[in-house]
Amino acid sequence: MVETIGQLFLNTIASYPKPDILLYKDKGRYTPISSDEFGRRVRHFALGLKSLGCKPGDKVVILSENCPEWVIADFANLSLGAVTVPIYPTLVPQQVRYITSDSDAAFVICSSPELWKKVDEIKKDLPKVAHFISFQPEASPGVLSLPALMEKGRQFDQDNPGAYEKSVQSVKSSDLASIIYTSGTTGVPKGVMLTHANFISNVTTLVSIVQFGHPDYVLSFLPLSHVLERMVHFAFLSKGCSMAYAESVETVADNLLEVRPHIMVSVPRLFEKLYAKVMDAVLAGSGLKKKIFYWAIKIGNDYGKKTLQKQKIGRFLRFKRGLAHKLVFSKILEKTGGRVRFFVSGGAPLSKDIADFFYTLGLVVLEGYGLTETAPVIAVNTFEQLKFGTVGKPIPGVEVKIAPDGEILVKGPNVMKGYYKKEAETREAFEGGWFHTGDIGHLDDDGYLVITDRKKDLIITAGGKNVAPQPIENVLKRNPYIVNAVVIGGRRKFISAIIVPNLEKLEVYAKQNGVAYIDARELVAKEAIQQFLLDEIDRATPHLAPYEKIRKILVLDRDFAVELEEMTPTLKVRRNLVEEKFKDLIDSLYRE
Repeated sequence: MVETIGQLFLNTIASYPKPDILLYKDKGRYTPISSDEFGRRVRHFALGLKSLGCKPGDKVVILSENCPEWVIADFANLSLGAVTVPIYPTLVPQQVRYITSDSDAAFVICSSPELWKKVDEIKKDLPKVAHFISFQPEASPGVLSLPALMEKGRQFDQDNPGAYEKSVQSVKSSDLASIIYTSGTTGVPKGVMLTHANFISNVTTLVSIVQFGHPDYVLSFLPLSHVLERMVHFAFLSKGCSMAYAESVETVADNLLEVRPHIMVSVPRLFEKLYAKVMDAVLAGSGLKKKIFYWAIKIGNDYGKKTLQKQKIGRFLRFKRGLAHKLVFSKILEKTGGRVRFFVSGGAPLSKDIADFFYTLGLVVLEGYGLTETAPVIAVNTFEQLKFGTVGKPIPGVEVKIAPDGEILVKGPNVMKGYYKKEAETREAFEGGWFHTGDIGHLDDDGYLVITDRKKDLIITAGGKNVAPQPIENVLKRNPYIVNAVVIGGRRKFISAIIVPNLEKLEVYAKQNGVAYIDARELVAKEAIQQFLLDEIDRATPHLAPYEKIRKILVLDRDFAVELEEMTPTLKVRRNLVEEKFKDLIDSLYRE
């Protein structure tokens, strides 16, 4: 029985010999890595680390884009009983320093020269790090290159036969596998401690309720530092699926055509982009093409509803559905490579309309829900139990209950061990013996979980990124031209802000720069004034990661008021009420 990630890996290599278990883009074409080669590289990477003194419990940072080496390093660490600490490659040096230092990392593994610049900038502030390793064939002084590490591992393997297998078998299911840092509402990242058992429970359950196997090819483009992509890697590889890596988010459309995957895991933003492209093409077409498209959508919708409701489908509807597929749907599905069996959506809520649309085309999007703290899946839609507008039923073995205030509470073998070095936060998260998700929702009459809101203020963008608004707002309010600010962007493509300016100072700036206006309302609406404030915001927030950057602003001509219930008596902004009150203006910021 597989109980640890190392055992899972050995089982995969033994059970699924294939020439292309991993694929990566090299010199313009996808290059395969066989199961045997995959096994050899993990073995030598692990023993290379062991030769450097890496021991069970040691923390190993991986700072890298998605690539085979990321997965090889992860399996190598976990085979030794070491603890992987993934870091998003988009994070700024200060954030990389905090996570590396707070996790007590002894090893830092970095992929590219660009990312090494971030590490080099903070290297002097990381006294606990004993070794720096690069995926590159050549490395800077004081950094071990990948070929050098692999040679150490090869030599260790030769001198110590069976050492790798012995290390794998010595790891226990209860041992810590990973510390994944996630931003809380205070903005201070918290290290989520996940054990081998946490991951294995999610993998085992996913394998039992969603059908996939060794003939399937999977296109990977979500960052492996994201817990969802990491867990599904374990799951897909456990059944021998071939994993192909997209070059970047920008190249996903091309990579879909090259890999022609059966499965892909994504965040809602990708589906929104695909939907927008389809509709743009339709609207640019002739009147006849539009008529055929909308006819096909109606037929597909009727067919889909009957399928979901498990109703009998008549011969004539089946014929029309086949014709709609031939004339319309097949041409759209070709853009995904033409052989997709299903997509998985997670990280942020997916619009019911978009899920319905793709189902109409014949492309099933299985939406799920979870958190880093739950390794991550709590609930997911399956082919047998599919209900759009929900995140599916809680997975087997996981209990969900709704607190009196609507918060979703969870128990199960997938729930984290706790927050690293944060005992008070851990106690708070498990108050009453249940893990408190911070999400508001309900179970419908059929037992499907519906997410309705966030209990706290943490923003989750449409791209699945977590953004803590309060620290950003506090920085903005230190600017002399800004009195108040509310950062927004939940389920949106990018981050924006509602800005209350210091009108007195703004009027002075306007006069000095020849900006004419009649009153405060006209002043804040001036393009020159809004651009000035955006420039001030950019100047005040160079430390933010790209996905935290404020792209647009809504400038008010007055401050929030207690008497209008926009603020509490203690002068805290009522975020939800403010966002609702200014909803139309906020929506206008996000119109294409």
